[in-house]
Amino acid sequence: MEKIKKGVRLENISKIYQDPKTGKDFYAVHDTSLTIEPGSFVTLLGPSGCGKTTTLRMIAGFESPDEGEIYLGDEPINELTPNKRDTAMVFQSYALLPHYNVFDNVAYGLKLRKVSKEEIHERVMSILKLVELEGMEGRMTNQLSGGQQQRVALARALVIEPSVLLFDEPLSNLDAKLRVSMRTEIRRIQQEVGITAIYVTHDQSEAMALSDNIIIMNKGVVAQMGTPQEIYYHPNSEFVADFIGEANFLKGKLIDFEGKSALDINGTPVVIERREGMENGKEYTIVLRPEAATLSENKGLPCKVVLSCFMGSYQNYHVMVGDTLVKLAENNPKNKRIFAVGENCFIDFEAGSVHVL
Repeated sequence: MEKIKKGVRLENISKIYQDPKTGKDFYAVHDTSLTIEPGSFVTLLGPSGCGKTTTLRMIAGFESPDEGEIYLGDEPINELTPNKRDTAMVFQSYALLPHYNVFDNVAYGLKLRKVSKEEIHERVMSILKLVELEGMEGRMTNQLSGGQQQRVALARALVIEPSVLLFDEPLSNLDAKLRVSMRTEIRRIQQEVGITAIYVTHDQSEAMALSDNIIIMNKGVVAQMGTPQEIYYHPNSEFVADFIGEANFLKGKLIDFEGKSALDINGTPVVIERREGMENGKEYTIVLRPEAATLSENKGLPCKVVLSCFMGSYQNYHVMVGDTLVKLAENNPKNKRIFAVGENCFIDFEAGSVHVL
């Protein structure tokens, strides 16, 4: 696809709906500004009702923003209908035409655009090869598996050569194993074509596996935007930390301890990496990921084991630190000391392996 790559820019976008029960207006998306770089894969992630699907539908043109402007490249597109925008959507339901075969489903958008028969044949066969459906062009869509139907939907969106490909939870109808293989395929195809992709999901592992950047939304606003690593290791709030992966939260007061900064957690000083602006005597929260700590017989934060469960690749522990439940995953437990339920021990971790909120 020899064309200039385009990004997407949202400037102070808002969408207002009316609550059918109360009759009051509310913001589904509120004053949101985003820049999505050309050729990048960006995922909108968040719980139900956070505004991610509304944002995607506004980019596609199925909803109109009540405030703000959307740009595709440098072109404002608020006034353009969906078919006039240089975008294509892959839907959750696939939205295939059941009375058409695979070839005609993929060719549908090209026929609407009055492309010549020779070019249609060339482009459709090329895209079917890309999505690994060669030889299936004569099949009816109801003869295909869910994964194959998803590939047809993807091919139909790609064949019109849009600048931006939009995905609305496209894998939610597939079983767990197929979801994993299809997300790998989607990422491979996106990178091969070099297209800008915006993907909506509530599945955090999907977002981590696919994305260059993740945009976490909550209650109509962007909670945080960053690479999967930034979001996971440096969340800016408890909401973000809790939404991406498992997280434990431990609170303590900032003190000086043996020339280092530490949090006093239940009377035990825990050394941390101090960030700018932190003040002694104030309470802070650390985010401790389950895989970032180990249990020790003699050093760290005192705790009591309430669950010890062998999971093959890791030992799953639940421990109590005072009144706080902490979940730990001790990786590769073979030849390690396994702590039993009821034992008193310690949580040991390095200062750099926790994040201070």
